Amino acid sequence: MLAASGTGTASAKSRPSEAGLEPAPQLSVSPELFQKFQKLIYSETGIWLGPAKTALLCGRLFRRLRSLEIASLEDYYDVVARPDQQDERARMIDAITTNETRFFREPRQFEFLVQALIPRWRAEEERHLRAKKIRIWSAGCSSGEEPYTVAMLLARHLPAAEGWDVRLLATDISNRVLEKAQRGIYLIAKAAELPRDFLHGFMLRGMAEREGEMKVKVEIQHMIDFRRLNLDQDYDLIDSPFDAIFCRNVLIYFDAAAKRRVIARLAGHLAHEGVLFVGHAENLNSFSAQLRSLEPTIFAKTGKKENR
Repeated sequence: MLAASGTGTASAKSRPSEAGLEPAPQLSVSPELFQKFQKLIYSETGIWLGPAKTALLCGRLFRRLRSLEIASLEDYYDVVARPDQQDERARMIDAITTNETRFFREPRQFEFLVQALIPRWRAEEERHLRAKKIRIWSAGCSSGEEPYTVAMLLARHLPAAEGWDVRLLATDISNRVLEKAQRGIYLIAKAAELPRDFLHGFMLRGMAEREGEMKVKVEIQHMIDFRRLNLDQDYDLIDSPFDAIFCRNVLIYFDAAAKRRVIARLAGHLAHEGVLFVGHAENLNSFSAQLRSLEPTIFAKTGKKENR
């Protein structure tokens, strides 16, 4: 492998989408059966599929039914709803979620990280208000471009050679995209998303059978712990507090009740004055007294308590 070259600018998440549906004319779902899938998916993920998502459900589950040699969605539901079918429910969630992401997506947030947060953390360390320790969470990391972008920036500006201990937790509900993220291998076309110095400094170019690909360097990969996590349920094994959490373009797929739960839990895992980054379509002002807006899509944790 050799260093790749290219230029670029500036992640989104596991989410339902109609894009790329496989035609499945033999599949149909009654309103009653669709409601059963709605409730099952909601109980598993907090994601609410609206009535317009019937084509998505049929198209996305077509391959699972074919793989399992099941003839109808009704028969599939009878299988996937059984208490002992946790693995199949995870595969169902994989099937109905789409992952859209790129390196340096929403560049203003990374500018804020470099121009505001990193200088603050350095100043706090110099005043003995913090150790040289930074913890970041990429919640809904998809195929890895978001946490790798953050890791590269922190490796550049808070290098281990200066004694900085920087670790990232990257989580997603989809096993499929987590496996891709852990490999850290991407098509060379994505080189255009990276600044040239980052491309040369943190990526390797594939040779021979790996031609046409690039791979994240191992020192960047070792900064990140990838785990499967359901944002609406699984928090017991999360070490906190975090100095910053990226949860971008995920909350829009929850209903109001699930969104309130997730925001409260994310805020609870932030350090005081820790920062939460969200997507441009996600307004948190009415959902949490613990968070104050610094600028659009960027919120800081305050000392306020939630009203229960």
